[in-house]
Amino acid sequence: MRTFRTVLEKLIWQRRQTVEEFAESVELFAREHGEPGTISVRHLQRLVSGRGPGGRPLGTVRPATARLLERMLGVTVDELLASATDDHEVDLEGAGLVPKEAGDTVGGWVPEATREEVAALVDGLSLDEVQDRGVRLRGVRRSRLAAALADYYDAASGGLLYRPSVDGHRVATSVLTRAEWLDLSIPLGPDTDRIGLADVELDSVGRIERGHAVDRLTEAAMLGVRITNEPLYRLLDVDIRGGVISGSVGLAPFGVYALTMDLLERELADALVNGRPIGRGDLPLRDRYLPDVETVLDLHGRLCAGGVVALCAIARPADAYRGEADYALLVQERSGQVVNAAGRLAVIPKGFHEPLTDVAGDARIGATLVREMEEELFGRAELDSTADGRRAAAPMHSSRLSEAMRWLTASPARLRMECTGFGFNLVSGNYEFACLVVIEDEEFWPQFGGVVEANWESAGLRVYSSLDDHLLAKLAGDESWSNEGLFAFLQGLRRLRDVGGRRVKLPAVEL
Repeated sequence: MRTFRTVLEKLIWQRRQTVEEFAESVELFAREHGEPGTISVRHLQRLVSGRGPGGRPLGTVRPATARLLERMLGVTVDELLASATDDHEVDLEGAGLVPKEAGDTVGGWVPEATREEVAALVDGLSLDEVQDRGVRLRGVRRSRLAAALADYYDAASGGLLYRPSVDGHRVATSVLTRAEWLDLSIPLGPDTDRIGLADVELDSVGRIERGHAVDRLTEAAMLGVRITNEPLYRLLDVDIRGGVISGSVGLAPFGVYALTMDLLERELADALVNGRPIGRGDLPLRDRYLPDVETVLDLHGRLCAGGVVALCAIARPADAYRGEADYALLVQERSGQVVNAAGRLAVIPKGFHEPLTDVAGDARIGATLVREMEEELFGRAELDSTADGRRAAAPMHSSRLSEAMRWLTASPARLRMECTGFGFNLVSGNYEFACLVVIEDEEFWPQFGGVVEANWESAGLRVYSSLDDHLLAKLAGDESWSNEGLFAFLQGLRRLRDVGGRRVKLPAVEL
């Protein structure tokens, strides 16, 4: 059970928002309803905690702010700021944060004890403290993470790190790849996209370290990070040759991944922020789960989760203000509520390779990519794997598609999806299928450009022109990229430079 400090904190939690996102919602509500009140993130943090600066009593809320919150939430401000009692608790099990059964792939955990420990830690922590720690960890430069991992794994062994040159400037990432995995332009169709399900048994692959897991659950509870225990695909083998992607996947619980492999980035970043050594023997979780390149490539011996990361290029007609016909290139800033790459730049769509309802049919890479487009760009919230149980037998049936996706799939010439690269991200060992999504018909933008909108996983969406080579080269050097996001972005630019014709003027990306 999670105990909230105030009723306001509980209501924000129930809306599945961070404090920052709720503050934005309040500002939007005020504008739409003509309310003069405003609220800053800092002020909202104090209201949530029920304490003023330095731990002093909160004091009186300004009338305009009080009226704004009361009108938006339908609760008096006195009730909002009241201490949450036992009636204002949330079951972590019901939120999908801990398994429901004592023996459910959690290395011998007893869920009730876990919930009690998490609740006790939540009560003893300051939200500001947890948020500040997250900001510090996300502030670790991408190149610093990549360099640390290159040292840890000895970049010369077992493969090569993806470190291309962009207009003559070297860019470092932590993606382990091979030459034959990079010059790809594989259409994602039934004859070329042959990833299949090998085993339906849910396999946890590795024991959870209880102390680290409890810390992660505590932070998730305080920040509203969405963690479920739904199945996701784990890669068992992959073979990319002759223009065909072959391989097999099994199933593993997402919660186990989130409490094991996904902790490796946090451990490394924390060591870098605090000036601790990062060699072999200095990082207990990495030493246990992903100690060397051989383990990275031993797919049957470890939990290897992953997904698709795609650069989306949308053809636009010439415009009197914007200029010549081009492609709109989409880049997102990841939300603080996501498990993976929180607070980092990434391409969009980006998603875990996981089943919806058809565990065999959904194993194809293209199936995940289309689903992520629907969810992250076209507003299909029911496809969100962190939401409550799915009820539709065929959520991607043509009758349920968004209007934009129905238009795109009505003609084969309108939408092109390709795999442009493959690799393993040494940050967490994830497999990454870099892809390019090209909407070729420029009629899409006038008709549907206004409905393209990122979902909760994104804190913001940026649009770049494929004719702006200088700005794109500068973007490639941005240190806030996630490693897999930059990998897909640059591989997408390489391919688009070859096929984009007069719509593109892109920086040279040389391997």
